[in-house]
Amino acid sequence: MFALRSLSLRKASPNPLKTRAWRACLHTGARVCGAKVAVVLSGCGVYDGTEIHEASAILVHLSRGGAEVQMFAPDVSQMHVIDHLKGQPAEESRSVLSESARIARGNVADLAKLRVTDHDAIIFPGGFGAAKNLSTFAVDGPDCKVHEDVERVLKDFHKAGKPIGLCCIAPVLAAKLLPGVEVTVGHEEEEGGRWPYAGTAQAIKALGRQALCQRRHHILSPVNAPHRTASPLACETSLNSSRLTPHHEAHVDQKNKVVTSPAFMCETKLHLIFDGIGAMVGNVLKLSGK
Repeated sequence: MFALRSLSLRKASPNPLKTRAWRACLHTGARVCGAKVAVVLSGCGVYDGTEIHEASAILVHLSRGGAEVQMFAPDVSQMHVIDHLKGQPAEESRSVLSESARIARGNVADLAKLRVTDHDAIIFPGGFGAAKNLSTFAVDGPDCKVHEDVERVLKDFHKAGKPIGLCCIAPVLAAKLLPGVEVTVGHEEEEGGRWPYAGTAQAIKALGRQALCQRRHHILSPVNAPHRTASPLACETSLNSSRLTPHHEAHVDQKNKVVTSPAFMCETKLHLIFDGIGAMVGNVLKLSGK
């Protein structure tokens, strides 16, 4: 009979050289790594943490792009815990860092240790953890506060001119912190339930971050697809630009080096969300110059 003892979590003494080499290219499968990318998680599970499919898609596309990945999460308690089967709050407390370790296969660091000088780019998956654990957006909307380390790293990467990728609801973090930034969270209207979180666009609009006059906006398709530019429009807001960004594509703010994609803000097929995240990741890597 198969013995569960064979699945012991006790770790053997690692070979330091092999350990460093493995960690250096975690999730890339590459011998020579490219861009060094920090991925910031917010727990594990769509309703109270990181959206797992989005995190996985980001890691797959980073791996394909030859990136060197390190995952981070704040060492704080979740705002609350949601029973994902019942869709109801559970009477327990969980650590954002410990929950994020489920996605990171244990290799996740405290966000307080993230330094912009160690990385070429940073990416934030979505999931309600971005609005509950990385910020108070889920409760306070436009008046939200952002976790101090999230604020620090976003402002540091922006100041350093290093690309920032955000998908799903995570773009609210950039909208709150970075003046003049263009982001997309999808459409302003629910369109019969296809965009169930359309109210997020209205909340971002209240921040004033999207009210930028621009002649053209850029829509980037998945990695390796040709660049496409939308038709010229009269003085438009970036929120209107976001309305023209399909769920399987990404919006690139060239000036601020911020790349966003709606992901699960739209009720659509998983492979289209995967493609949109691929567009986001591919253009983050392109902007990194690696």
